[in-house]
Amino acid sequence: MNPKVFEAPYASVTYYPEKRLLVLVWNGSPTKEEYQVPFVTMLEYSKTHPVDSMLSDISNQGVISPDNRKWFEKEMMPRAVAAGLKRAAIVTNGNAFKLYYINLILSAVNKFPIVTKLFNKQNEAIEWLEHGK
Repeated sequence: MNPKVFEAPYASVTYYPEKRLLVLVWNGSPTKEEYQVPFVTMLEYSKTHPVDSMLSDISNQGVISPDNRKWFEKEMMPRAVAAGLKRAAIVTNGNAFKLYYINLILSAVNKFPIVTKLFNKQNEAIEWLEHGK
């Protein structure tokens, strides 16, 4: 069984040790403080468990504030790179608001040495993270 690293009504994080993967699944619109907690938890977890990849499923995520996007770019991404993150996948249902948000996130992520790709399904994202296909 894959351990839950974080669980709250607005998000959960599961660790897949054999894949060295953390999967973050969003549900609803987190507050500024709530938005940061799963990411910080993942960083802390990666200090004691090997993590090469992460998947963020934003299919059921609500609106994310500009402050949270800035925090992700300025704080989270440099820390994730320093922690050894190499690949990231984003799973989305592709509505217009999410695509705008994703484009902003991707422009921030592309400044870092992490390979990132978008998917419509979690299983396809995990396959790519695991095998690069």
